[in-house]
Order: sequence, then structure tokens, then C-alpha cells
Amino acid sequence: MKYVPRLGVLVSGRGSNLQAILDAIKSGTLDASVEVVISDKPGVPALSRVEKSKAVVVDRAAYPSAKDFEEVIASKLERRQVGLVILAGFMRILSSAFVGRFAGRIVNIHPSLLPSFPGLRAQRQALEYGVKISGCTVHLVDESLDGGPILAQAAVPVLPGDTEETLSERILKEEHQLLPKVIREFARTD
Repeated sequence: MKYVPRLGVLVSGRGSNLQAILDAIKSGTLDASVEVVISDKPGVPALSRVEKSKAVVVDRAAYPSAKDFEEVIASKLERRQVGLVILAGFMRILSSAFVGRFAGRIVNIHPSLLPSFPGLRAQRQALEYGVKISGCTVHLVDESLDGGPILAQAAVPVLPGDTEETLSERILKEEHQLLPKVIREFARTD
């Protein structure tokens, strides 16, 4: 029996990786369904990429604690029977309680070849360090910052004269290919 992942996608911004997932589903190259897209900020472009019934805002500012905020997100994911949680530009660190609740089922995309350059501004970190190759990583999320088992990586050369923006753009193109590919691997035969 084929497993078709029911995805819950967490976003904080424009949603280009979400769009890559939606495009792969539409083209038939990814057998999955996006059940809910949850943003921690209202009005972000990512929410306009899905039908209104699947777009949910859980504004962190509306909750007295991170625990309350995460509880609402977890409840919404569970209510939609999500099997795989995708962090696609979700700019929040999740607690060990949240990670434990979805252990082995949270996937993140990060714009560096982890374990190098975790955290924010990974492309800037790579340029400042002077690396010749950067890239992106898809990994399972654990309790550490941008840690957890690496599922796949794609390398991108750092070119002379690269800026944070030009390098980011080339890495993002690879992210759009890599993330759907990794999700596809979850659609396995049981």
C-alpha cells in the first residue's frame, strides 16, 4: 500500500518553497497533499498560494507564551491529520515538546550545507567565511538549531563577486528541487 504524505507546511514569508511543493503535486511528480499551511505572521504572501480553507494564521503575538502558540499549531496539524510537517521558511525555533510530539516527522530546509552555517543569514556566513561551495540541506528536525539527521543536500558554487542576494537566489533554485524530492521519498510503499 502506497503512503501518500498529508503535509502541514509552516511558513513565515513569501512561500517559494511551498510553491515548489504545490507545483510538484500539480505536475504529478509528487504524490502528496497539502492539508494546511500555517503562518506565524498575518498577511504573508505564502498564504495566498493555497485556498483560504487551508491557509491559517497563528500569530505568535496573540499568545502569552511559546507553549500556548505551539499548542495551537500542533492542534491544527493534528486536526488535519498531518503526517509530515514541513518547515518551509518558518523562522521560529520549536521547543523540544513540539519536536517530540512530531518526532521523525518534521522536515526543514536550510540554505547551507549543514552542519556548516546554521541559524540566520547562512548565505552571509558562507560568504564571510570564504567558502567556495555552499548549498542547501533538507534534514529531520531535532532539538538542536538546524540539527537532526541530514536527508539530502545540494551543492552550489560560490562565484567571484557573489553577494548574499545572488548566492541566495542560486541556492533557492536548488531548494525548490531538493525539498519536493525529499518529500517524495516519504511516499513509499509500506
